[in-house]
Amino acid sequence: MPSGIFALLDDVALLMDDVAVMTKVAGKKTAGILGDDLAVNAEKATGFAASRELPVLWAITQGSFLNKLIILPVAFAMSAWAPWAIEPILIAGGLFLAYEGAEKVAHVALHRGASEISSKERPPEKERIRSAVVVDFILSVEIVVIALGEVMAADLEVQIAAVSAIALLATIGVYGLVALLVRMDDAGLALLKRSSTFAQRLGRFLVAALPVVIKVLSVVGTVALLLVSGGIFHHHVPGIHDLLHNVPALLADAMLGLGAGLVVLGLVSAAKAATR
Repeated sequence: MPSGIFALLDDVALLMDDVAVMTKVAGKKTAGILGDDLAVNAEKATGFAASRELPVLWAITQGSFLNKLIILPVAFAMSAWAPWAIEPILIAGGLFLAYEGAEKVAHVALHRGASEISSKERPPEKERIRSAVVVDFILSVEIVVIALGEVMAADLEVQIAAVSAIALLATIGVYGLVALLVRMDDAGLALLKRSSTFAQRLGRFLVAALPVVIKVLSVVGTVALLLVSGGIFHHHVPGIHDLLHNVPALLADAMLGLGAGLVVLGLVSAAKAATR
């Protein structure tokens, strides 16, 4: 009996070791999308009254958890019974991410100053929450599919544990950091009320740093969109890797992401113009 228990514990230890390794591999591949997820949701969770920032963020976080509960079972079912569908979904998701990145680049290049004007009239709170949850759903699909694509060679139980861990860490990590960001200025204002000179300087720094941090995250998120999408095309579209084998990987991913995004953006713009 004891030997049976020890054998079971040994099997569990081996399983957890495999899960840890697969989670690390999948985490590296999904880091870029998590950066974009952080940037997008930090922007969507700011601009509210201080009393509404955390409730809005909690509503988005709940939506994110619900998204994962929908996506994960579907993804594992596909892995078990329709693994051939993973690649097309991955590429389709890459096209969407490329389009999002190219649209942001085009907006900055062609409409400088427009974001400052439009920010004066933000959509209603419920609409902004709904928009954030929809974006989270799309990014969550991509995170789960990319993570699943990295662990497809493992046993199903390892796939389930590793991908579920990535999905859970993504939600907790992203929205935990967003919560810290949206309260940065409040922390700064609280420090400004202290008598300590150091505390007041730190408070002024935090208040002044928040808009800069949001802008930096927006730029990082856009770059991450293009690099992640380009990486998907680089490694999952037949012939692309061989064609660009002499080009540095980072440059190749950026070129592929931006190029594909501009093509999709052009097609979408043409379709919108044709329906007017």
